[in-house]
Parts: sequence; structure tokens; C-alpha cells
Amino acid sequence: MSAPSGIALEEARASAQSQVRNLRNRIERLSDDAIDLILRDARSHYAWKDIPVSDEILQEIFDITINGATSMNTLPARFVFVKSQEGKEKLAKSLKAKNIDKMMAAPVTAIIAYDTAFWEHLPVLFPHEDRRPLFEGKPEHCETTAFRNGTLQGAYFMIAARALGLDVGAMSGFSNAIVDEEFFAGTTLKSNFLCNIGYADETALFQKLPRFPFEQVCSFA
Repeated sequence: MSAPSGIALEEARASAQSQVRNLRNRIERLSDDAIDLILRDARSHYAWKDIPVSDEILQEIFDITINGATSMNTLPARFVFVKSQEGKEKLAKSLKAKNIDKMMAAPVTAIIAYDTAFWEHLPVLFPHEDRRPLFEGKPEHCETTAFRNGTLQGAYFMIAARALGLDVGAMSGFSNAIVDEEFFAGTTLKSNFLCNIGYADETALFQKLPRFPFEQVCSFA
């Protein structure tokens, strides 16, 4: 894929600008209910109803997630949807004991991973100029960039799932090394965190934990 130039570039820019203007004309902001659903009143869940999550809705979650912003459109996140009994048993090897039942009961557990060789795809994802020399032969820079942007995509993924009416429960109580050995051996992929997905059993919830007020953690410069 090559970047457009000349008249094609001007047309592409005009089309992009028009799309943004049209979007802003259609909707100025989300409703309070929508904001409550995706963040303000959303909860992390640990118990699940016995309702399956279809492959189609996982595809829709991805289609939303992939449009989130990343540096230079690097898109380093990779997603493994663990649904089968065999897959869950492999994943269970990595989990702390208290997290095994949570994962096994969830209809789907997503392994949110990132590809440290993301930069090899930049000619397609960022065709304006060749940015591969910024990363080639620089493993620390690749790791930092992939982890940061892959984490961003993981957050987009959670919000997308909530926006479609599902519940999520992110988990970090596991061994990344075991996950990487079981699922990514011989590849350039590394696990970041896990996220259970499904329709929550809210009877397992406890009260929402405190949050900081604006004045305590925000400042102006």
C-alpha cells in the first residue's frame, strides 16, 4: 500500500475532514447514560452468567477497538480469545489460585498481547514515510512503544465491550512468562494482561471503591 499524493491526497484529506464535521453535526457528545455504561458506573466483574458470547460480537468489539488512536498507527495489540476447555486449561496454568475460577466461569477470556515486531507492518499502517529505521535493531524502543500502545488498545477494547452491552473483568494476577510459553512460544508476541468478557452476575459485586477527587490528583501548569 502506498500513500496517496497529489490530487488523491487532497481528496483524501477533504473526505476525512468532512467525515469529522459530519460526525460532530450528528452528535456533540455521548449521553450521560452512555458515559455511565462505559465508565462512570461501569464495574469490574468477577462472576458470570451462563450466557455465551458469540464470535460475531467479539469481531464487533475488535472492529471498534482497532479504530482507537496509537502512535504512528502502530497498532501493536494482538488478541487471543480463549473460549475452549483446552484453551482455558492452558491459561489456568498461569493464574494465581484465586483467579482460576473467575477465568474458567467467564464465557471468554481475552489475552491482551502486543507484538514487538509491530514496526514491520508500518509500510502498510503508516505509508506516508518509512518509519521502520526508528525501530529496527532497537529492542528497548520497540518494547516500550509496543507495551504503551498495546495497553492503550487494551483499554479501548474494554470500553468497546461495555459499549456493546457486555461486562469485563481485567486480571493481572497471572504469570506473563507462562502465558507467553503456552500461547506465544517462538513468536514476537508478549502478553500484557487478561480480560474476562461476558454478562456479569451482579450479585457477586461489593460496593464501589473510592476514587480520587479532581483536586487531589490534577493540577494546571
